Amino acid sequence: MATTTTAGSANPANLRKAVAAATVGTVIEWYDYALYGAASGLIINKLFFPNLSPTTGVLAAFATFAVGYFARPVGGIVISHIGDKFGRKPALILTIALMGLATVLMGLLPTYETIGIMAPILLVLMRLIQGFGAGAELAGAIVLVAEYAPPEKRAFYTGLPNAATLVGIMLATLSFLVISYLPEQVLFGWAWRVPFLLSGALFLVALYIRKHLDETPEYVEAMARAEQRRHEQQVPIGELFRNSPKEVLFGFLSVTAHNANAYILSAFSLSYMINTVGMSRTDALVAVTIGSLFGIVGVGFMGALADRIGSATVYILGAIVIGIMAFPLFWLFDTASLLWSTVGIALGYGLGFGSTSGAQGAFLANLFPTRYRFSGLAMSRELNGVLVAGPTPFIAQALVGAAGGRPTYVSLYILACCVLSILAIMIVRHRSVHV
Repeated sequence: MATTTTAGSANPANLRKAVAAATVGTVIEWYDYALYGAASGLIINKLFFPNLSPTTGVLAAFATFAVGYFARPVGGIVISHIGDKFGRKPALILTIALMGLATVLMGLLPTYETIGIMAPILLVLMRLIQGFGAGAELAGAIVLVAEYAPPEKRAFYTGLPNAATLVGIMLATLSFLVISYLPEQVLFGWAWRVPFLLSGALFLVALYIRKHLDETPEYVEAMARAEQRRHEQQVPIGELFRNSPKEVLFGFLSVTAHNANAYILSAFSLSYMINTVGMSRTDALVAVTIGSLFGIVGVGFMGALADRIGSATVYILGAIVIGIMAFPLFWLFDTASLLWSTVGIALGYGLGFGSTSGAQGAFLANLFPTRYRFSGLAMSRELNGVLVAGPTPFIAQALVGAAGGRPTYVSLYILACCVLSILAIMIVRHRSVHV
């Protein structure tokens, strides 16, 4: 475990550019993913799996949501290698290009009614491309900011890309909220495509900002040292698993509670409120939109707190809060009340997500040295993405079905994820003074 800092990394102008480049890309990543997550239970099941029963159609749609996560570790390996070997800038440009292209093409896809079975096949292909690009996006954004931020404020600044995830979720939910007021014939005819196509505008903004980035001073310094001992240079991903396998394992486990909570809130909650509880589509979308605002504030506050009392401490507190909320969250949803459902989403985002996101960036960045930090973050996050984040909406939907429409098993699933995270973070904190 290591931390590295250079004097040049604290340059305020460069730090602002890095934060802008990191956050706008993360907004796009999570706009794209939340867009698909929201569409899965509302649109995708009916347009791409029309011959299945309503419950099976939602499961199929969430399965295609999970498919994107199987491509993420592959993308994480390839793109983080580029980021560690050739620079943060080219890696971050590649991630944004792949995500933007896949999402726009998703909005242009013909449906099952038009081309039959080829429609879901092409949908899965777009999800794979989207997942490949997203595999290194947030890891790269956190690394970029971590290597520019002053060490005493690393948690706060690395929390900002995680806060940007909620901006993306909020924009995606808002876009569906707007079109949800349209007649169903219009919504399922062409209007569902508009939110996907709007991703193209965000992509152009992000591409422009990232093309004007400089490499981080910390990365340049590390590469200069490596150049002096060229005979010792290794492939970053190989170095990672040779030198820091335990750090990858602990990083992987630490993200478990965060991912379970995030994907219950951003993807599964809409389907549960609408398809299981019977809330109106607009009420459910409003609840998620308003609730996500509390997470944006929570991440900044908890990131600042992590700089004061330690990222591991705040990370553990976040996992504990998520565990405490595992049952009450669904009790609030089951009221079918806009007010109480919004309160549930707000608590889940503001306290649980806010704490784990505010602390996560600094915690993970401090686990790995500069020369393979990008690879370390990407592997920790994306391997967890395959096993936890992506499958969570599908698992939750299946567990609700197994419990006869009750969320009991989903709450127990969240609790199990929290226990894994708390144990991993406690072990790391015991072994290192840097977290």
